[in-house]
Amino acid sequence: MRIFLTGCAGFIGAKTAELLLKEGHEVIGVDNLNDAYDPTLKRWRLQQLLPYPNFHFETLDISEWEPTRVVFTDHMPYDAVINLAARAGVRQSVENPWVYIATNTTGALNLLELCRQHGVQKYVLASTSSLYGNNERPFREDQPTDRPLSPYASSKKGAETLCYTYHHLYGLDITVLRYFTVYGPAGRPDMSIFRFIRWIAEDEPIQLFGDGLQERDFTYVDDIARGTVAALKPLGYEIINLGGDRPVSLRWIIQKLEEYLGKPARWNQQPMHPADVKATWADITKARTLLGWEPQISVEEGLKRSVEWYLENRSWAKEIVLP
Repeated sequence: MRIFLTGCAGFIGAKTAELLLKEGHEVIGVDNLNDAYDPTLKRWRLQQLLPYPNFHFETLDISEWEPTRVVFTDHMPYDAVINLAARAGVRQSVENPWVYIATNTTGALNLLELCRQHGVQKYVLASTSSLYGNNERPFREDQPTDRPLSPYASSKKGAETLCYTYHHLYGLDITVLRYFTVYGPAGRPDMSIFRFIRWIAEDEPIQLFGDGLQERDFTYVDDIARGTVAALKPLGYEIINLGGDRPVSLRWIIQKLEEYLGKPARWNQQPMHPADVKATWADITKARTLLGWEPQISVEEGLKRSVEWYLENRSWAKEIVLP
């Protein structure tokens, strides 16, 4: 297949691109390499992809219509679009909601419109478990998601509704994937796993929001990439959870990281942010049924791999600026 993949230097985007390339697909990857977090990581991920002969990279901000139209049409045709470009992060979205709407909602619309204009039938959108707020767990795709707790969640809800509109009006085959707390090697430095590893390894105090008893359904990045590629199959219009199906507390995560790094954490506890949810847990029945997907990497194994990556790349990873 020939895939137009946005956010290819991002955490999930780079791993998805790698999987597609290894399977022999051609990937036209775009990313604006912004400084939402330290771009050192984005450049490192991109360097892992550039040696593949079936990979082509363009610098692009999908929130801008005309540059997106030009790059998109220059590399046609495509079998599918996978839209993984996003401004992510719940707390940061409270500070600057406009950029979240621009990238996550308007960017998604720009790509949907280009698919409509040029007859690209398959579109995969990265969405988020943040839409569920404080719903009853485990979160099911048919639960209400009309009370998002952050501008980030709101921007993804907007993208999801536009996807349904384009499916309804123009018959686009669209799969919306709601990711649950993705982690792994070369992860985002604004997320807990990278930060905890870095702080413990470098003897810096952990900044913990809340009491640490809040639970997350952590999902290893390789599993997420597999689910994303599986979602390229024709499905009509579907929203599908991709999650680890095993929530654990942040305190448990910290204890495991202390064990793997062989040193104790120092704590600096902060009040819980009002945009944060208390707990997440994915019902992955649809993923199993429609995609034949379920997570393969346990949290223990995923944390070990994340620690190993950090220690192998410590010389430069310890210098990454944490948001």
